Amino acid sequence: MILVTGGRGAVANALLTLLLQAGRPVRVASSDPGRLRVPDGVTAVTCNLRDPGTFPAALAGVSEVFLYAEASHVAEFADAAVTAGVEHVVLLSSAAVLAPGAAGDPLAKAHLDVETALLAAPLTTTILRPGSFAGNAGAWAWPIKAGRPVSLPYPGSHTDPIHERDLAEVAFTVLTVPSHQGRRLHLTGPQSLTFSEQIGLLAEITGRAIAVGHVTPEEWKQETAGYIPGPYADALLDYWRANDGRPVPLTGTVEQVTGHAPRTFATWVRDHVADFTG
Repeated sequence: MILVTGGRGAVANALLTLLLQAGRPVRVASSDPGRLRVPDGVTAVTCNLRDPGTFPAALAGVSEVFLYAEASHVAEFADAAVTAGVEHVVLLSSAAVLAPGAAGDPLAKAHLDVETALLAAPLTTTILRPGSFAGNAGAWAWPIKAGRPVSLPYPGSHTDPIHERDLAEVAFTVLTVPSHQGRRLHLTGPQSLTFSEQIGLLAEITGRAIAVGHVTPEEWKQETAGYIPGPYADALLDYWRANDGRPVPLTGTVEQVTGHAPRTFATWVRDHVADFTG
């Protein structure tokens, strides 16, 4: 039995589809399983990664886990997984852990802490380290639909957007092909694109005129204070500042694992065009 945590996430949903198509027994978990839409025959269970009391029941009878990174109780999760007989965990971590000084970056450190706890446990752990999720562009959907400028403190900053379906296919492969298990995989999309270039592709594909509001870092922090904690906002700003005008190095890992090149950001936009057009 494979347990897929973070059941409302885009990667988890795509992975669930692949596992079902392959006929693999799978259980999907969420902190609020009542909000999940799962196919007939799939069990949805409660697994709140911030509540260790939910771990034993969710892990009962499970041999493999697809795990979202949540550091607050990862040691307890690892202990519960070992007790339940779990043999293999696939962790969705972050390429931020590869940066110099990662331990001093709150975003990177949270992922590092999860990696460290799992690697210390008597489990086989495969670590997926994506750079930038293409889905991060979803944060621009509201201003685009409202006809308002997209606020960007560093329009020329580069990222390496990767499609959630590519992440899911990599996770599926490492869950089902033993030769890939135990690896640390740095995953990127096929292009290093600036935020301005991403906005340009969104405008071209949606047919909407999209303005960019070039704001200061402090103005951006004020705009996002309701949903991005200050230390995390500072870490993002530092990353964007470091990559302003500097292309991000790309890897060929997605193709090496799945057998095909990663999907482009334009493909992601076409797959999600309704999110931006309403």
